[in-house]
Amino acid sequence: MREVNVGHKSLADYRSIVPRELMAEIDELAEGLRGRRVLHVNATAFGGGVAEILYTLVPLTSDAGLEAQWQVITAPPDFFNVTKSFHNGLQGHAVDFPAAARELYTQVCRTNAEALTHPYDFVVIHDPQPLAMRDFVLPVDGHTTHWIWRCHIDTSTPDQALYDYLVPSINRYDAAVYTLREYVPEGLTVPVRPIAPTIDPLAPKNMQLSVEDATYIVRQFGIDVARPLLLQVSRFDPWKDPLGVVDVYRTVKAKHPDVQLALVGAMASDDPEGWHYLERVISYVGDDPDVFILSNLDNVGSVEINAFQSHADVIMQKSTREGFGLTVTEALWKGRPTIGGRVGGIPLQIEDGVTGYLVSSAAECAARCLDVLADPARHRRMALLGKEHVRREFLTPRLLRDELRLFSDLLAGKIEA
Repeated sequence: MREVNVGHKSLADYRSIVPRELMAEIDELAEGLRGRRVLHVNATAFGGGVAEILYTLVPLTSDAGLEAQWQVITAPPDFFNVTKSFHNGLQGHAVDFPAAARELYTQVCRTNAEALTHPYDFVVIHDPQPLAMRDFVLPVDGHTTHWIWRCHIDTSTPDQALYDYLVPSINRYDAAVYTLREYVPEGLTVPVRPIAPTIDPLAPKNMQLSVEDATYIVRQFGIDVARPLLLQVSRFDPWKDPLGVVDVYRTVKAKHPDVQLALVGAMASDDPEGWHYLERVISYVGDDPDVFILSNLDNVGSVEINAFQSHADVIMQKSTREGFGLTVTEALWKGRPTIGGRVGGIPLQIEDGVTGYLVSSAAECAARCLDVLADPARHRRMALLGKEHVRREFLTPRLLRDELRLFSDLLAGKIEA
């Protein structure tokens, strides 16, 4: 296990941004939890939504008066091939899970569990990679640890054989957190709490950039800033449907020859399939000079993603399955016209036709892109309504409030299956 250095953040910096009553709830809940020890465990410190959440949630938890830490499991590369198949299987793909893969998964979870040497009041395990750690931790005399599994995936229709293998481990937890209650498969006996993810409005990816700064940064990557730009920011993953986004672009370009497309993503250490799918996307695009495929390999970091999102004329998240879609939250927070797949947690964020658009096909997505390009002023007003929705519901202090409430309920024995 490796501890992640998250630095320091202050709740005071968020008080002018989020609703006053939300901050009052945090203060009240934190008072009863001061000094409690919290550990978050996941698979990677870079390249995914979970890592982005923890870089803010953990230090804010500490600032609220608890002792919060974040550790990342250690594992060989083959382990992440196994757990990527878990991710696909939990989202509905049929997967092969041979005995050798089970043995490797068990061995890694056992080794990392043995590295937990300090007693914690709450341990939050994120997603399937470290899930089975709970199976190998022995109780500490005179100390109660509350174990929480935080699932960021849509598991409503999992591969049954894989789910049957994992569900006994899930049921050993004291609580399970899902983005939506609809994601919870049958067979769980553990108490479930639905809690949606959030973004940090003060992080480099989401802080306000001037028009001039955003334009300057985007121009450095060869974008013609005088022409319309379509954008999707996401991992290179078939569930995010980047090939479908290219189809959308081609349909729009037939009527707007000046339009450009940027596909921007991060290559995460726990997603070995991403490298192969990136090559597939590059091949599908061909030699079109108006399509830009960019990642952290091209020095695209948080500020650069912010600039692309702040500058784009239309931002898409055309997912076919989606746990939540933090890139949708980011787009709305920047007040940009946003189009998302009608799946998973995206409808929690976009009210169709009011704060953005929900679509179910490439043809529908292209039609909505054309609508935005035809009337940018109207769609800018829609996007500002989306920004206010994010301010009230999807910024990190709300997630902190919900987590503190869960901790308090576990201590009081108020959470039931």
